[in-house]
Amino acid sequence: MGSFDLVNSNGNLFNPEEFRKQAYQVVDFIANYYTQIESYPVLSQVKPGDIRNQLPNTAPSQSESLQAILKDITNVIIPGMTHWQSPNFFAFFPNNVSTAALLGEMLCTGFNCPGFSWQVSPAITELEMVVMDWLANMINLPKSFLFSGGSGTGGGIIQNTTSDAIIMTLHAARDRAIKKIGTENMLKLVVYGSDQTHSTFEKVSKAMGINPNNIRLIPTVMEKGRPFSMCPLKLRKEIENDVAKGLVPLYLCGSVGTTSTNAVDPLEQLADVATEYGMWFHVDAAYAGSACICPEFQHFFNGIERADSVSMNPHKWLLTGLGCCCLWVKRSDLIVKAMRVEPEYLKNEWSSSTESNPVVNFKDWQLGASRKFNSIRLWIVLRSHGVENLQNHIRSDVQMVADFEMFVKSDPRFEIVVPRLFALVCFRLINPNNNNSEDANELLNRKLLDFVNSSGKIYVSHTIVGGIYMLRFCVGTMLTEECHVIAAWKLIQEGATQLLKN
Repeated sequence: MGSFDLVNSNGNLFNPEEFRKQAYQVVDFIANYYTQIESYPVLSQVKPGDIRNQLPNTAPSQSESLQAILKDITNVIIPGMTHWQSPNFFAFFPNNVSTAALLGEMLCTGFNCPGFSWQVSPAITELEMVVMDWLANMINLPKSFLFSGGSGTGGGIIQNTTSDAIIMTLHAARDRAIKKIGTENMLKLVVYGSDQTHSTFEKVSKAMGINPNNIRLIPTVMEKGRPFSMCPLKLRKEIENDVAKGLVPLYLCGSVGTTSTNAVDPLEQLADVATEYGMWFHVDAAYAGSACICPEFQHFFNGIERADSVSMNPHKWLLTGLGCCCLWVKRSDLIVKAMRVEPEYLKNEWSSSTESNPVVNFKDWQLGASRKFNSIRLWIVLRSHGVENLQNHIRSDVQMVADFEMFVKSDPRFEIVVPRLFALVCFRLINPNNNNSEDANELLNRKLLDFVNSSGKIYVSHTIVGGIYMLRFCVGTMLTEECHVIAAWKLIQEGATQLLKN
């Protein structure tokens, strides 16, 4: 079949020896990428269309060599990538990985088993149950969220993203509500978050058939103690107004670590409101949930025992790689009732869970049928690093950001906009000559952002909260060390000096 020969003499499409040889080459290629990663601009410098214009319009009619493919990856693809694993990546929240995660992904893809039910691969299902309980214990979730918790309905599943977690829980909440109010009243259902809740909440709500006019995003403010967190009093007032109009409160999404500023909602007070009005209460801890493997951060989960579901993404801060959102629920039976479809070809003695046959079939816990063996990747990460080393990883990132915060505070030209939480600092440059004009400050900081990002040396991001434009500096990649944080701060100071001089 040509130079890229993966077919042996018997015509099989997989040649183990050829795979072994070429896999070594790919591993070397990946290892070399990481040794050279600091030589690349962190933020890709290409323009729209640059990559497409370098690639042919049609697939090749004959096989091409791996060497030719890797050459194109080097010359075309890598220059068009923003390097999320660079030690100089400080934008957004991290999407980190590790040697253990890369090896786990190789095994996941190598086995290539679509574990949608217990029967098609018992190990995939039962390993996921074990690893979900492991992680739940690590972040100190109540026993009611565990398979081993004794309730018979608690447990967790690895979804791909937070969007999937919200889809499943909102679907279950909607299904439960419709049984009470009837499908003819579905457009009366109302969902609640804050104006800092991740944008996926609004997107998923629309996709799930919630009337766009019934998606409530409670305004937040820069109040002392809980800046930009959801206010229970404002939430209650909004719900009271909705009930007075004949609408039906359905779902409340609280946050532990919002995307813009890492705000933490008051879970206990929100739970009071959710309970009073019979709403499903979901807690999104996509980023900050990982920090809760450290006891000193677990107080941010106070009140979590009263939630119906909680999700976090180990692929953000627990070195696991993309496609690992962990969702725990207290009432998995509500998820299954809402999602279960059983065609004849999938029926078997284990396809229905009963008291005498308590088998988990994860196809009934998610939107799709097939699913990857993602639990083996998370399992290998937890085993290879161990809880203590993962805690040290979190604490190290938090300390580096604390150091960066001190750098900012020591320079009178800058200010901390929001108190630091976890491994994120929100700050801005202030021009003493602009009479505190927000428009002028925004323009100044936009120019500073462009200065540092266009340099290719580092990548930071921005946000606007409460009408304030600010820069975000987040530490979280596996390669970042104190020297990278110091160099980043020096570059930011250099940009500030140039801008204020001009």
